Amino acid sequence: MVAEAEVVFQQSLPVVLDIDGVTSAVVSPLSSPKLGIRRSAASVSGGLSTSPVQEDDCDSTIPVYIPTIRSGSYADIGPKRSMEDEHICVDDLSSQLGCLFQLPKPSAFYAVFDGHGGSEAATYVKQNAIRLLFEDDNFPQTSEVNSVYVEQVKSSLRNAFLQADLALAEDCSISSSSGTTALAALISGRLLMVANAGDCRAVLCRKGKAIEMSHDHRPINLPERRRVEESGGVIEDGYLNGELSVTRALGDWDMKRPHGSNSPLISEPEIKQITLTEEDEFLVIGCDGIWDVLTSQEAVSVVKRGLNRHGDPTRCARELVMEALRLNTFDNLTAVVVCFVTVDREGEAVVPLEKKRCCSLTPEAFRSLRNLLDG
Repeated sequence: MVAEAEVVFQQSLPVVLDIDGVTSAVVSPLSSPKLGIRRSAASVSGGLSTSPVQEDDCDSTIPVYIPTIRSGSYADIGPKRSMEDEHICVDDLSSQLGCLFQLPKPSAFYAVFDGHGGSEAATYVKQNAIRLLFEDDNFPQTSEVNSVYVEQVKSSLRNAFLQADLALAEDCSISSSSGTTALAALISGRLLMVANAGDCRAVLCRKGKAIEMSHDHRPINLPERRRVEESGGVIEDGYLNGELSVTRALGDWDMKRPHGSNSPLISEPEIKQITLTEEDEFLVIGCDGIWDVLTSQEAVSVVKRGLNRHGDPTRCARELVMEALRLNTFDNLTAVVVCFVTVDREGEAVVPLEKKRCCSLTPEAFRSLRNLLDG
């Protein structure tokens, strides 16, 4: 069960944390822009400065690392009665958007949506994600990744999340009790940016070690709990207002206050970014059905073993889902594996994965063999 194609939302706030090359920003509410903006071909972002994302990009004597991207995905209904997950995989975003849309190379986009209260919200956001994000007039059209580009992309991601949330409120065909968590990952050249609202998770594998590119927005998360309580919400038995297991989501308008009010349940994404290097092997994105039974490091280890064995990201995504099922997860399951390196298997001996047969000797045959060896 593989899905194709789309993204997420807006609010604006400065970067507040930068640790070990991972920068995160938490955003605050903005006024809602109009939906359905259609970008003209001439709408190209100009005047971008040449300041680099990181200083190591400046040295022209050092070959610049450019990731090679390929991905695979797998989804399973799990033990639930209905499937409420959706996901998107676009390895070549330039081809998806057309030749008139200028982007850094490579450019790729991935997203997962974990619906609740029905599949309507997750399906709507998936179907409209590309339009909501890339048809934003403020999304930069340039092949150059620098600090200005980074801030403009952050703004467009935040705007897309907010627009999607408001669209769910305005669409009468979508139940007000339907909602979805959302995680979007955008690759622009060496820049990896992840926007998350809810408890889906993105994990980067760097030299075999897991680097979490998102935080789970659950009531047990202390900053989220404080925010909820300060906005008048309550946590009952680990649930927001005794109903919802996440503190950020799109939709769920039966739990949200009117737009512009301070609501305990918000749609604002938390954004993290990192510059990819030769040490980065792959990115794992999954809905909470994966993370309920596997740690980030365990998931990375499952995928790494699979890539070392067969090099197929689609098979790795399936193996990750199967492992979660083996561990008795109780939710729908979706996994996306994005590889940044190509496994070179030329000249490598291929060992067939077949069961070895063990033979045992009868007592008479054993005595005959021993007599033969003894002379």
